[in-house]
Parts: sequence; C-alpha cells; structure tokens
Amino acid sequence: MNTPQDYRKLYDLTGKVALVTGGGGGIGSAVCEGLAAFGAGVVVAGRTGAKLEKVADSINDSGGKAEAVEMDITRVEDTRKKVANIAEKWGKIDVLVNCVGFHIEAPAEKYKEEDWDRIFEINIKAAFFISQSVANTQISKGGGKHIHVTSVRSLLGLHRGYASYCASKGGMNIMIKQLATEWAKHNITVNGIAPTFTRTDLVKEYLEDPDFYNPLVARIPLGRVCEPIDLAGLALYLSAPASDFITGQIIFADGGVTACQ
Repeated sequence: MNTPQDYRKLYDLTGKVALVTGGGGGIGSAVCEGLAAFGAGVVVAGRTGAKLEKVADSINDSGGKAEAVEMDITRVEDTRKKVANIAEKWGKIDVLVNCVGFHIEAPAEKYKEEDWDRIFEINIKAAFFISQSVANTQISKGGGKHIHVTSVRSLLGLHRGYASYCASKGGMNIMIKQLATEWAKHNITVNGIAPTFTRTDLVKEYLEDPDFYNPLVARIPLGRVCEPIDLAGLALYLSAPASDFITGQIIFADGGVTACQ
C-alpha cells in the first residue's frame, strides 16, 4: 500500500536540474518559478540576458536555486557546447522545457521565403537540436524529461496569416512523438504542451484589442485565455515523477477549444 509520502513525492523535484529555454519570456518565467517552487535547480536560458537575470534573481531571492545562461538555440554548435557546460557544472540535466517560439504573420499568398525559413529555424529545427543536445547528456545518466511548448494551432487552422506558424507547430507535434518513441529505451520521456492564446507580451496587442479578444474568448468554452501559470502547472506535472509513464503526448491547454472545433 502506498503511503501519503509516496504520493507527495510524485511532485517533488528536490535535487532535479531543469533547463528552461525561453526562460525569460512570459511562459518560460512562470515555468522556471513553478519548477523552482517544487525544489528543482533551474537554468534560465535565452537570448536576453537582463530578462534571464531578473527571473533567476527572483527565484534565488525566494529561496530557490537558479542561474541565468545566455543561449540562442538557433546556433546549434554553440547550443551543444553550452548544454554540455551546464550538465558539467550542475552534474546533470534532468528536465528540458523548451518555451522558444515565434511567428511572422502574413497572408499565405504573399508569404516570404526568408520569413518561412526563419520560423521553421526557430520553431522546429532549434527545438530538435536542443532536445538532441540535452538527450546526449541524459542517456548515460539514466534518462530524463523533455517538454516542448507547441500550440493549439498545431491542430487547428486560423483565419489569419499563420501558415508558417501552424505548419511548424504541427511538425513539432510529430517530432515529439518520434523522439518519445526513439528515446523511450533510454528512459527519456518527450511530451508537448499546446496552449491557446496565452497572456504574454508576444500577443499583448491582440488581447488588448476588443475586436480580437471578445470573439476569441467567445470561442473558448471556459471563457478566458490561457495564463502562464496554467502552463507552469502542466510543465510541473510533466517534469515530475507523477508523469513517469506519460510520453509522446500533446496536452492541449486550450479551455476546451479542441473539444468543439
């Protein structure tokens, strides 16, 4: 019979090390704070040093343990070196949470080749190679967990110029399933979190426009957009022992959008 302590351990991240890419952003910072609150040491990674330092300092001031590391995951060789350095310094990397994502909006009939390539470079190529880099530090350590933030638009189209974004996030979904299948033998789980519009600076202008916001929430059964803390809770679950038997899954944090569209 399991004890209460056994169940409490399901969400205990004490002694774990998490690397969060895009850790200075609205979603990434919430994920960093959530993982640290449950005991993980957190490496807050991204391109903007000041934002990263702010998140890391906040965690450390609250009694957690965090470090800021500047990293552009589109630079593959540099990423490999920095991941290896992080694993050496911290002793391991148990969890990767990849919160990096971007979009360039334009009508499909006018979409530029260079913009298409840029979105795929950020949203899927970089995602693959950060996972590969981290997995290569985990295989000899007995495994680990990978979580990628994808999108509800990986499954649903949009009445706007999101062709590259939707296509790249759809590709990310199947990449997650493929990596989960290949790396299961190494005890590495790979899962995705697919939110609807989330209240971050990336979509701030949209959410402040009543003509956009009101129809948006009208289509969401729960009647609101996603908040970063909603995603932090999912990332916590997928990082913790509670999800040890979950891999290759895309969990839609969408307020019910995909249940009815």
